[in-house]
Amino acid sequence: MAENLQQLLDEKGSPVELLRNSQIGSYIYPVVPADFQNWIKEQKAWRDTAVLYDQSHHMDNVFLRGSDAINLIRDTAINSVEVFPVNRAKQYVPTTASGHVIGDGILFHEEEDQYVYVGRAPASNWLMFHGETGGYKNLEIEVDRRSPSRPYGDAVSRRYYRFQIQGPAAWKVIEKLNGGPLEQLRFFAMSTMNIEGMNVRTLRHGMAGAPGLEIWGPYADHHRVRDIIVEAGAEFGLVPVGSRAYPSNTLESGWIPSPLPAIYTGEEERAYREWLGVDSYEATGTLAGSFVSDNIEDYYLTPWELGYGSFVKFDHDFIGRDALEKIDPATQRKKVTLAWNAEDLGRVWSSLLDVDGPSYKFFDLPLANYGSANYDSVVDADGTVVGFSMFTGYSANEKRGLSLGTVDPDVPEGTELKVVWGEPNGGSSKASVEPHEQTEVRVVVSPVPYSTVARQIYQGGWRTGYKND
Repeated sequence: MAENLQQLLDEKGSPVELLRNSQIGSYIYPVVPADFQNWIKEQKAWRDTAVLYDQSHHMDNVFLRGSDAINLIRDTAINSVEVFPVNRAKQYVPTTASGHVIGDGILFHEEEDQYVYVGRAPASNWLMFHGETGGYKNLEIEVDRRSPSRPYGDAVSRRYYRFQIQGPAAWKVIEKLNGGPLEQLRFFAMSTMNIEGMNVRTLRHGMAGAPGLEIWGPYADHHRVRDIIVEAGAEFGLVPVGSRAYPSNTLESGWIPSPLPAIYTGEEERAYREWLGVDSYEATGTLAGSFVSDNIEDYYLTPWELGYGSFVKFDHDFIGRDALEKIDPATQRKKVTLAWNAEDLGRVWSSLLDVDGPSYKFFDLPLANYGSANYDSVVDADGTVVGFSMFTGYSANEKRGLSLGTVDPDVPEGTELKVVWGEPNGGSSKASVEPHEQTEVRVVVSPVPYSTVARQIYQGGWRTGYKND
């Protein structure tokens, strides 16, 4: 029986088959109730008033302490860390030796020689492995894993609670909590604030151009702090957001949270695969969507394809640098929003009620993803794959189906393409897939973050302004 990911891959033969037929079920945002009002009201609140996001449970925390912590970060991040003072945060993006993205998250520089990574498992696992095996002498690493997806009533605890207060009225709520004015620091700057005598850590964040804060502290204070925020925010229309609506906010803000970690091939990553357990995210995750290739490397993405090209800095040595230096950014696919055609999406939904017609893959609301990593083919008029649709759902603020994806660099905004929705041959055997037929849905290539401008300028036509050479 396999004891690590490499052995499991050797047994199964194909990483694509392993991941496409995983039986782990849907990716779940754990513990937080599905909703507090309903998901439509909660979506509208982050655009119109203010919201409270409870981020305490769905991300790993990796604690890095010691003078070698910054060396580990520098050695594994495409980002420059030459300027990274205390009380600042920075997005963390690691790549493999081939220059393909593993994942991303946020690094908090909390104190001198003390950092906390907050994010999904792929990047936290990468940090843990290299921290343990990289020969760093003055480094302590501790991980606080995300809460279980299905706790079944068991007690759940974390090191920190973590909340975000966001929306147009967020700063009014924040200053009421603080008992007076609070300086609006620059983005990703850290400080503290007062909440009923408690001194809590803060990170300046923002959404839709409005200032907001992420706050955190000991998990024992979770309920007390949450109740205080909800009570203080009531007069400003603050709405707590449940786990159903929460992940859909990225459809509007433009972050693709779950590319496939590019670690399943490459001799340089063999030791890492031997370190990863058979119960790891990488071994149990689900690969979903209409794009199917026997070659797992066809699912790998570079930083430019995910919108991280500006992060790539060659002022330091890091894993993947040599490969990235050889890539011409102009040749890479680009991140876009895909606005789904209302008539076509309506046809997908109405198939639920069509007794005699085809059944299309269920498009859930507000988030339609049915795998850990989602890759639906985006095709042009000739049926040629020109990109991937990777994170899909519905925005009540825009009254439109949206997906985030990546398309060929010569495809301009306003182009009409099609997303192939559903898996071939009736669907894979993974737990989150029911028998269905594939269909095609027209989409319009739009900006990231999504803007109504794209719809206003769109003039129709399959290839508006786009020539497929």
